[in-house]
Amino acid sequence: MKKKIILTGLLISIALAVLLSPFASRHPDGLEKVAEDKKFISAEKDKAITPAPLSGYIFPGIKDRRVAVSLAGLTGTLFVFAVSISIGYLLKQKKQKG
Repeated sequence: MKKKIILTGLLISIALAVLLSPFASRHPDGLEKVAEDKKFISAEKDKAITPAPLSGYIFPGIKDRRVAVSLAGLTGTLFVFAVSISIGYLLKQKKQKG
């Protein structure tokens, strides 16, 4: 039962990420807008240790923007799911040992 609920949640999350992400606003969010207005956005990008893997929420190398954004949403959803499941597994193992 628990696995079915987790899988259902994953499938709903994937569907939302893939189907709705192309309709997201192209305008910057609040924090990015303030950084642009105050003229320090380029300074922060120069300080980055590593570049963002999916900068602008667009999968690189794909010309169709809708497909690129959908793939970025899918990738992000799967990444967060994998990290969450891994952390849950590690915490469960720790609880069983201690």
